[in-house]
Amino acid sequence: MADFWAYFRRPQPYRWPILAASAIPIIITLVWANSEAVLVPPERPKVMYISTLEPGRTDEEILASNIANQAEQDALRAEREAIEARKRELYRSLGAASGMDVDAMEREAAAERARAAAADEARRAEILANRVQPGAAEAAEMSRTE
Repeated sequence: MADFWAYFRRPQPYRWPILAASAIPIIITLVWANSEAVLVPPERPKVMYISTLEPGRTDEEILASNIANQAEQDALRAEREAIEARKRELYRSLGAASGMDVDAMEREAAAERARAAAADEARRAEILANRVQPGAAEAAEMSRTE
């Protein structure tokens, strides 16, 4: 350590500029780190639930609403299927005009649609098999109180 101080005390023309240039990055880092100030913990967010459904609906009302929504979804699905059928007819006529084997292509597409429909039906059957039955909550509550 004594050697360092002996070397540092010797007069050199760039001693102070080099020392200042060496200290600038450290000073900048310390100023940046100390400028972050958190005085209090952040305020807890206020959660507001927005619901368009009545809070006191019975299981039967919920089931009726679900059935009505499903009917609407089925109508939309049927409309999409009609549009897809029209597209398939247009592509079939385009393929026939181009000299393609549209019957083989249609059989492959029909098989793919059948596989997708079977997978959807299996998923729907699984969901329906595991759904909560209307009145199940009341029955569970009654069995707990007994």
